Amino acid sequence: MDPAKVGIREFREQLGSYLESTQPVVITKHGQTVGFYIPVRRAPELADRDALREAGRWLDSWLTEHKVSEDDLVKDFEHSRKRGRSRGR
Repeated sequence: MDPAKVGIREFREQLGSYLESTQPVVITKHGQTVGFYIPVRRAPELADRDALREAGRWLDSWLTEHKVSEDDLVKDFEHSRKRGRSRGR
């Protein structure tokens, strides 16, 4: 499902309808993306929770195997975001 693209003012004004929707939303300000709203199911199914737990275990294992700390991961993410912003993204 492709996300809807709306301005921040419209998103604020129509927040209730977006909260009830299942469609992701790209939020913009003056044409630039400033955020995303990604709805989740109100009651995740057991299989979804199990899949998330398994993904968490896999990530923990990968971090340990590659000797990467959670702090390192956060720093890399922040660096990547800053680099993206400086490129006008």
